[in-house]
Amino acid sequence: MKDILYKAFSFTLALLVLVSTMSFTIEKHYCGNSLVDTAVFAKVKGCAMDMYKSQTAEKETKHCCKNEVELIKGQDKLKIVSFENLKFHQQLFFTSFVYSFGNLFEGLPEQVIPHKNYSPPNLVADIQVLDQVFII
Repeated sequence: MKDILYKAFSFTLALLVLVSTMSFTIEKHYCGNSLVDTAVFAKVKGCAMDMYKSQTAEKETKHCCKNEVELIKGQDKLKIVSFENLKFHQQLFFTSFVYSFGNLFEGLPEQVIPHKNYSPPNLVADIQVLDQVFII
């Protein structure tokens, strides 16, 4: 169970780093005021008005279609914090946290039985029979 949680947490953090550093573009094609097509990572397809404009290129007509390109930039530098750059109380807190968190998952030691390897002493005489003391 611990290995599964460890792998899932590691995969989640790797995915988070990948998504936060990734850049991509979103292209939108508007015809008039209505959105006709959107594309991510690719060129947007034009509508029939683009073909109509190419056929009537000799005439100066006002074109009602427009393309918008939105660039979403990811991080290009990851900030790495060095242990030496921390203040003393931050270092103390960090080390004590790591030490206590690491000891949290340690198993309990086996119960020690001190007389496990020793046999009981040999009886010379049964004292209860000699003294005539019986538990009734």
